[in-house]
Amino acid sequence: MSIKSLPPLHSLVVFEAAARHLNFTRTAEELFVTQGAVSRQVRLLEEFLGKELFIREKRSLRLTSVGEKFYNNVRKSLLILSTTTEEILQKEDDFQVTIATSNAMASYWLLPRFREFQHLYPYVDLRITAVDSLKAMHQSEFDIALFYCRHPPEDFQATPLFNEVIFPVCSPSYLAQNPINEPKDILNNTLLSLDVSEDWFNWEDWLLDSGLSLQPSTPRQIKINSYLLLMQAALNNQGVALGWSNLVDEYLKSGLLVKPLDKALVTNSQYYLLEPLQQEPKRSAVQHVRHWLLSHAEQIPAL
Repeated sequence: MSIKSLPPLHSLVVFEAAARHLNFTRTAEELFVTQGAVSRQVRLLEEFLGKELFIREKRSLRLTSVGEKFYNNVRKSLLILSTTTEEILQKEDDFQVTIATSNAMASYWLLPRFREFQHLYPYVDLRITAVDSLKAMHQSEFDIALFYCRHPPEDFQATPLFNEVIFPVCSPSYLAQNPINEPKDILNNTLLSLDVSEDWFNWEDWLLDSGLSLQPSTPRQIKINSYLLLMQAALNNQGVALGWSNLVDEYLKSGLLVKPLDKALVTNSQYYLLEPLQQEPKRSAVQHVRHWLLSHAEQIPAL
C-alpha cells in the first residue's frame, strides 16, 4: 500500500513544536529559525489541510479542535519515528569499533590482517584512527589502542601484545655495495634514524648494546620523523635502518629488505593493547576485536 496525502514533512516538525509551546517565538528559538519562518510553515500546513489549526488572538495562541486532534497524532507519529531512528543508530553504534594506533602499526601490522578480520566478523564496523604519539592518543576517542611504549600509561588497561625485537635492515642492493659482516661495520654506513619525540629505541641504544658508539667519522645520519618514510628510504637503497619485528616481517619475507646481521635485540619495551578504564561491560563487538587482536599476539622470550 502506497502512502498518500502526506503534508510537507518539515511543516509537521514546526507544527508539533508550535502546538506544544503555543507560542511562535519560543518555537523559533527551539528550532533555531525566525518567527516568520515558523508562521510560514504553519500557514503552509493549514493551506495543505484546508483547515485552521490555531486560533490566533492578540496575545495568545490556542489550537482549534482540528488542530488539537491533529497535534496528538502528529506528536505520536514523530515520537515513534524518533524512537525507531535512535534504536537503529544505537544498533549501528553497538557494532562499530574504533582502533587508535600509529601509522606504522596500522600500515605494517593491522591492515595486512584486516581481510581476515572482515571474514571472521563481517558485521563489525572496524574503524582505524592513526595517531603518532601517546599524547595524541589521549586526545582521541577509541575503544582499543595499539601502541609501543616502554611503560604503558597508568590511565589505561594495558595488555602486552608482543615484545620489542630490533635489528638492522637494508635493501639487498645496498648491502651488495656496502658489506656488513659484524656490528662495527654499521659505523661505516649511512644510518637512517627515526627522529620522533616518543621514546623509541635508536641507533645510539643499539650501538651501545654492541659495545660501540657513534663516532665523528660515522659517514652520516639521515633523520626522518616517520617510520613509514624511514622504511621507504631503506627500500630506496639510502642506508641502514633499525627494523622492528612484526612491522618489517613482510618486507623480509618478500626479500625487499634483508637483515645484514644475525644480531637481534629484545628490549623491555612492548607493544600493548590499551583500553580506556571503564566500569560498564564491553560491547560484544569490542570483545570480538579484542579477542582477535590477542589471538595474533606473540610473546618472544628475552634473549
